[in-house]
Amino acid sequence: MTTKNMTDHVSNRPTGSAEPRWFLGTAIRILVSAADGNDDLCVVEHRMPRGEAPPLHVHRNEDEVFVLLDGRMRMQLGDCTISLEKGQAAVAPKGLPHSFVVESEEVHVLTITKGHDFETMLRSMSRPAPEAGLPPPMAPTPEMVAALTDTCRRHNIDLVGPPIA
Repeated sequence: MTTKNMTDHVSNRPTGSAEPRWFLGTAIRILVSAADGNDDLCVVEHRMPRGEAPPLHVHRNEDEVFVLLDGRMRMQLGDCTISLEKGQAAVAPKGLPHSFVVESEEVHVLTITKGHDFETMLRSMSRPAPEAGLPPPMAPTPEMVAALTDTCRRHNIDLVGPPIA
């Protein structure tokens, strides 16, 4: 059994210095990588515009916790629909189809997962942000949808339906 030194548990980057990235129509920062600690916890900060709604999807290996820091969003968790407002949180357990739609002008949310799948998918599909803020709005092309579907599948996330309206 290998033990890490106490300093190995401290991220090499100070809080708030994670590289800004654009993931499709959203801005993200991976604040804590699953590789930073022994429990594979990942914390990602997201900023998303009104109307942002990912396809209905299932994480095969990871629960996904949403902590809403600002804004309002509606979530579908299996057959249940809930509204989240600033200061509220929800969990999408692994294996449960889920999605959301941003209902305020913008949301600021943290997602927390345990494992590498979601983080690796985000790193694969995102790019360094050339400027602060959200990327310019754009409609996803069929090629983008195919790339997202394939990348998600390779990272144990299955797209199982359209975004919620």
